[in-house]
Amino acid sequence: MLIALTGVPGTGKSTVAKFIRKKGYKVIALNRVIVRRKLVKGFDKKRKSWVVDSKKVENHLRKLRNKYENKILILDSHISHLLNVDFAIVLRCSPEELEKRLKAKRWTKRKIRENVEAEMIDLIAIEAEERLGRKRVVEIDTTGKPPEKIAEEIEKIVQKWKGVQK
Repeated sequence: MLIALTGVPGTGKSTVAKFIRKKGYKVIALNRVIVRRKLVKGFDKKRKSWVVDSKKVENHLRKLRNKYENKILILDSHISHLLNVDFAIVLRCSPEELEKRLKAKRWTKRKIRENVEAEMIDLIAIEAEERLGRKRVVEIDTTGKPPEKIAEEIEKIVQKWKGVQK
C-alpha cells in the first residue's frame, strides 16, 4: 500500500514522519529522493525549487512498490498526492500558525505568502480529492497538536484503511 502524507510546506509532514517511522512504518522522504536520484527536469531559479519529472518519479515508485511488496509505504512530500497512491493524508494548519512556522524556517516573504495562500484556498486537499476522489483523502488539522498525537491519528487511519483493502 502506498500512502501520500501531504500538505502545504510547514504543516508538519516531516516532523510527524519521524514519529511514524518509530512506529515501524517505512517512510520515504520523497523530496530528498527526487533530488538525490535526479528525478528532476531542472531548477526554477525564480521560485528556487526543483522541477520534478513525474514520469521518473512514478518509475521509481514502481520499483519501490515491488521492493516492499507487502509493506505499507508512506510518502512524505507536498507533491505525493499527485502520484499513483492508494490514498492521501493531508496535513492542515491554520494560516496564522503556518506563517509562524515558515518564518521560523527563515523562508522568504514571497514563499511564505505563497504557501499561506495555498493553505487558505485548500489547494492540496482539492488537488488530492480531484486526483483520488473524496473517499480516498483524509485531512488532519495539525494546529496546536503535538506530532506524536498526529502520528497516532495517522496510524489509526492507516490501520482502518488497511482493513478496508483486505
